[in-house]
Amino acid sequence: MLAQTMIERAKAIQDWMVKIRRDFHKYPELSSQEKRTRDMITSYLKSLEIPYKTFNHHYGVIGLIRGKGGSTVALRADMDALPIEDRKHAEYASQNRGVMHACGHDAHMTILLGAARLLAEDKNLLQGNVLLVFQPAEETTGGAKQMIEDGILDDSVKAIFGLHVSTEIPTGKIGIRYGQMNAASDMLTLKILGKSTHGAYPHEGVDAIVIAGQMICALQTIVSRATDPRDSAVLTFGTIRGGSQNNIVADEVTLTGTLRTLSPSTREALNDKIRQYVEYIPKGMGGRGILERIKGYPALTNHPQWVKLIIKTATSLLGKDAILQLEKPSLGVEDFAYFLEKIPGAFYQLGCRNEAKGTIHPGHNDLFDIDEDCLPIGASLQAACALEALSSF
Repeated sequence: MLAQTMIERAKAIQDWMVKIRRDFHKYPELSSQEKRTRDMITSYLKSLEIPYKTFNHHYGVIGLIRGKGGSTVALRADMDALPIEDRKHAEYASQNRGVMHACGHDAHMTILLGAARLLAEDKNLLQGNVLLVFQPAEETTGGAKQMIEDGILDDSVKAIFGLHVSTEIPTGKIGIRYGQMNAASDMLTLKILGKSTHGAYPHEGVDAIVIAGQMICALQTIVSRATDPRDSAVLTFGTIRGGSQNNIVADEVTLTGTLRTLSPSTREALNDKIRQYVEYIPKGMGGRGILERIKGYPALTNHPQWVKLIIKTATSLLGKDAILQLEKPSLGVEDFAYFLEKIPGAFYQLGCRNEAKGTIHPGHNDLFDIDEDCLPIGASLQAACALEALSSF
């Protein structure tokens, strides 16, 4: 009965959520620039009479809905947009040139505000508190980690839930899996140093381009031959720069790439192997290799107890056929992983695909859009998950 009431109440505020979502979509802001977005969020929280806090060194916002108990459940939404030109023909298309909510963060914020409204209107059901986490800079610097360092997760916070809209899943369904949902990432910069000379006399120099070619081929074997085939990893080099003239042997080449892994042990083992290749292959050809590794987000691993709760709650709201048990994790990254390293919780995908409405384009695409019927579904599910979790403590 509670589930049925929750989804009906969410549908009753769908027009309110659509208006909010379209405003966010129309005025997107890049990572660490989310000032207007923050101000809009705080204005909505103020109208709902939900106490909130902002921060001096970033644009994140937290709100707190107080219930009758001491335990707290957190719900999270990310805020930032992407540096993509919006090519949709819609009245709510981005007005900020070269910036677009092409990953659904506008929907995530709207869903969290919808869940907040549902919970705030019926505080007597809350057997604890709900922490609303509006997090900046998911796409770049890992705003989740920064907010954790700010101390937003005190000892009272017992669980956290997050979601991401997906045009791969039909509206009305969710995708979830036990264990790993998303990969870890490392950003790699590989510099090959050789010796410049005239192209007519290559024996007098050390060709950094030739070494780079050997390195690219050799490094690809790290996944195919140095990784357990029962595990998963991806190594991609997306840029290569070097050389100055067609008749000069290049003395320096720089490659940049990314490593994606699911297992922490595989992550470290492959980084060690890459470092060995970078040290010894150029050396054997008379040059020198330098590797810079910047650790990205950790792998996102769901906690079984809370996956089970999401499945149970979603089944009550949407029916058992609405639950898609994802067979494999995504090799994409998600900084919600930082929250799950700190406290238990779970992350899932919310379907927003509707072929009749044309919401079929993937995230990070300049035609990306959502079926707005997913908004009340997400809001009711997040609110219901918070209620169920608090009742379990």
